[in-house]
Amino acid sequence: MSERSLLAKRLSFLIKAGVPIVESFHLLQKQTRSKKKQKIYEQIIEDVTSGKRLASSLARFPKMFGAFAINIIKIGEESGILDQNLQYLAQELQKQQVLRRKIIGSLIYPIFITLATLGVTSVLTIYIFPKLRPIFSSLHVNLPLTTRILIFTSDFLIHDGLWAFIGLIILITAFFITRNKIKKFRLFLDLSLLKIPLIGGMLKSYSLANINRTLGLLLKSGVKVVQALEITADTTSNLAYKRGLHLAATGVIKGEKISKSLEMQTKLFPDLAAHLIAIGETTGNLPETFIYLSEMYEVEVEEMTKNLSSAIEPVLMAFMGIVVGLVAISVITPVYEVTQHLQK
Repeated sequence: MSERSLLAKRLSFLIKAGVPIVESFHLLQKQTRSKKKQKIYEQIIEDVTSGKRLASSLARFPKMFGAFAINIIKIGEESGILDQNLQYLAQELQKQQVLRRKIIGSLIYPIFITLATLGVTSVLTIYIFPKLRPIFSSLHVNLPLTTRILIFTSDFLIHDGLWAFIGLIILITAFFITRNKIKKFRLFLDLSLLKIPLIGGMLKSYSLANINRTLGLLLKSGVKVVQALEITADTTSNLAYKRGLHLAATGVIKGEKISKSLEMQTKLFPDLAAHLIAIGETTGNLPETFIYLSEMYEVEVEEMTKNLSSAIEPVLMAFMGIVVGLVAISVITPVYEVTQHLQK
C-alpha cells in the first residue's frame, strides 16, 4: 500500500510539473532497485510510447497497482485531470495505510504479552522444572493434581515437543492453504472475525471506512455506481464485505437503490450507514455521503485503537498471572507439604 501511495505521489508531482508520462516512468525506473519493477516500468514505457493509455498498461499488472488505482487513473486520463486524480489517489492510499497501521499497532501489545507469557511458561516447564523432578520423585508423597499435570506437560514437551511443533506448523500451513483455496471457509472466517468482542467492532469500522472512502472517491471521479461497487468489492480483503458489495451492485442493476441492498445486510452495514446513504441518494449527494461516512468510521477506528489496550490489559494480566501462578503453585505445593511432614 505504501509503494502504491508513493508511486501515485511521485507521478502526480512529475505530471503536474509538465514532465511527460514516458519520461516520468524513466525516472521512476532509474530510482528503483527492484529488477522486477524495472521490467514492469519498461513494459509501461513501451506501451505508452506505442500509443496505449497509461491505465490500460497498468491493468496488465493488477497485483502491483490494484483495480482502484487503475480506474482512478483511467478516469483522470479521460477527463484530463490525471495529476489531480493521482494526488487524490496518493492521499487515499496513505489514509488506508495509516488506518491499517493503527489496527496493527493496537494488536502488537496483546500479542507480545501472550507470547511472553507462553515463553516464560515454556522455559519453566522445559528447563527449570525437570531439575526439581528428582526431588519430587524421591519424596513418597501424593503430588497435587496441578503438579502431576505439570509433570505430564513437561515430559510431553521434552520428548515430543519437536513433533508437536512440526505438527503445529503443518496445521497452520494447512489452515492458510484451506483459507485461500476454499471460499466458503474463508467467508466463514471473515464473518467470525467480525463477531469477536472488541476486535470485531474495530475490524468492521476499518472495513467500512475503507469501503466508503473508495466509493466516495470513485463516484466523485465520475465512475458509475455499479462499476464503483464492483471496483470497491475487488479492493476489499474481507470476503463478507466483498460479497455484500457484489449483491448491492446486482441490486442496482435490477433497479434497486444501494441503501435498500445494504438494509438487508445489517450484520455488515449498520442502520445508520444505510439511512445516510438513502438520504444521499435522495438529495443527489451520494459521493459526499460516502466520504462523510468514511471519516466517521475513521474516527471510530482511532477511538477503538486507543481504548483497546486499556480494555484488554486487565484480561492479559489475569491470564499471565494465572498461567505463571499455576506453574509456581505446582512447584511450591509439594515442597511445602514435605516441609510440613518433616516438622511433624
